[in-house]
Amino acid sequence: MDLLTMFLKGGVIMYPILLCSIIGVAIIIDKFIVLHKSKVNVAAFMIKLRTLLKKHDIAGAIAFCSSEKTPAANIVKRGLKKIRFGHQRVKESLEDAGRQEITKLEKGLSTLATVSGIAPMLGFLGTVTGMVAAFQTIQDLMGAANPSDLAGGIWEALITTVFGLVVGIPALAFYNYFTEKIKKLVADIEVISSDLIDIVEESSGGGKTPEDDDEITL
Repeated sequence: MDLLTMFLKGGVIMYPILLCSIIGVAIIIDKFIVLHKSKVNVAAFMIKLRTLLKKHDIAGAIAFCSSEKTPAANIVKRGLKKIRFGHQRVKESLEDAGRQEITKLEKGLSTLATVSGIAPMLGFLGTVTGMVAAFQTIQDLMGAANPSDLAGGIWEALITTVFGLVVGIPALAFYNYFTEKIKKLVADIEVISSDLIDIVEESSGGGKTPEDDDEITL
């Protein structure tokens, strides 16, 4: 029996399960793309950034961050734009930008977690309703039903559970995988942000940089 026939045999509950699978696959693909683009070599990034800041080349550091196009670089760029106001303003800007970037990274994860939980439950629901129908058949036949009368209805009912688990288990696995990847990325961002604040304090003593008094913009 082919997959389409099995799907149709599963009944109406199969359609919400199919919707869950489509949503789950879309989120998984999106997260892979986002996390791949968000990777950053912390050591190489900080060496380049520290070199530019030691030269008081704030504009060059901002341009470097713009070219990187990663969450860490975006956060640092936001901090550098406030560097003339001192390290405290830089720190506040880094924290605000960090919250925004982390929110972007975590977008869709709660939906993926919901899919991992609801797909198996929908499968169980389909099985339960199928079993109810099987027992109704027994009642209609006044208890004279033989195994062949029930076997077809029961295995058709169990199809929904199979499909629900096929959708839910990978969704849960990918949710945990992405959560761990984001935690590591957040840890790297915290290291970079902390190092940037140290560099600003070393370079300016907490005061203004040697750049002119206008806030630097792109």
